[in-house]
Amino acid sequence: MLCSVRISNELGAIHPREAKLSTVVVGITSLLTGLTLALILIITGKAYPSLFSNDTDVQELVYELTPLLGLCIVVYNLQLSLAGVAIGAGWQAYVAYVNFGCYYLFGIPLALLLGFKFNMGIQGIWWGVLSGSFLEGFVLLWIIYRTNWNNEASMAGDRLKQWGGETEESSEYK
Repeated sequence: MLCSVRISNELGAIHPREAKLSTVVVGITSLLTGLTLALILIITGKAYPSLFSNDTDVQELVYELTPLLGLCIVVYNLQLSLAGVAIGAGWQAYVAYVNFGCYYLFGIPLALLLGFKFNMGIQGIWWGVLSGSFLEGFVLLWIIYRTNWNNEASMAGDRLKQWGGETEESSEYK
């Protein structure tokens, strides 16, 4: 969650462009990291299950689930980075509500339906939870996309002044 520290520092220093750029960089970096890890898993899909079990049935199940695991890694990487950006911008309560709604009100019920009602088993459970994470990432991306970074930086600077902190603007005039 280093991105949350970076975003909060940039907003506190009243650098809205840098905060926005940091958001883009962390999003792209997280996406590329997730894609790289997913690619490694898919390339080594036949080999890596044997590291965890000698049972051929378990190895075959792991091999079947590997593409879904790769997709999970990509989605989780991006979703967690977006949550870090939102936390760094001071929207902890929004992140908590979005997380609760997406996972507990959408993802888990969907996982239970797919896994047990529609007899999809472990894949259904994974698809349900992954859907909750994807929805959370989409909602956070939408919130971040609509953010007025200049306004956020101004509000962060005002909070610093209110709490007795110093911004770069105020330290320049001393």
